[in-house]
Amino acid sequence: MKPNKYNSFEDIDDQLQILSLQKQIYKERIKLNLKNSKASFNANNLKLEFKSILQDQLLTFLTQTVLKKLRLIKETI
Repeated sequence: MKPNKYNSFEDIDDQLQILSLQKQIYKERIKLNLKNSKASFNANNLKLEFKSILQDQLLTFLTQTVLKKLRLIKETI
């Protein structure tokens, strides 16, 4: 990273203030992300997620089973 060239102490102070504000913004983003993550890990959300995964797996299994049976029936005809 190329160092900045400053023409006055006021320029340096302005840059330091910008960096300080950016740091505060990043901290608040981290806090918000952490809060959202905690909310998404409650028991009800985990139960719904597990239910959804289980339904997808069951549907895949049933589809494959039905297709295999249909192929067997078709081959015997």
